[in-house]
Amino acid sequence: TPNPVLLLEDGRPAIALGTPGGDVQPQAMLQALLNMLVFGMDPQCAVEAPRFVSWSFPNARDPHAYHPGLLALESRMHAQRALAARGHSVAWWPGRTGRAGAVCTIRFDRRRGLFEAAADFRRAGYALGW
Repeated sequence: TPNPVLLLEDGRPAIALGTPGGDVQPQAMLQALLNMLVFGMDPQCAVEAPRFVSWSFPNARDPHAYHPGLLALESRMHAQRALAARGHSVAWWPGRTGRAGAVCTIRFDRRRGLFEAAADFRRAGYALGW
């Protein structure tokens, strides 16, 4: 179920990212992308930030489990109790779980003329350059 993302800026590649993880893929990549574009994080911080996953849709894999309203959050998130207090069904994941995906990304910083790469510590991966 590969869901790679290539973000273009003025018609040229600016950010590429991807992750393993089945139904978690689009959610993990969107969170990493928003961390960079909206919250101004560098790529490594963006992929290391705590994640949450919604299970409010049937799973793509057999037997298509369905858990309406269920949010899974890494234990490093501080919103768990507040969400549970508001009636959300919350599942707690360890602070750094591969179940939340393992986003790897490359961003081209045109202003500085540099490529920035990041690998998620949730699964084995490396960001190398030369």
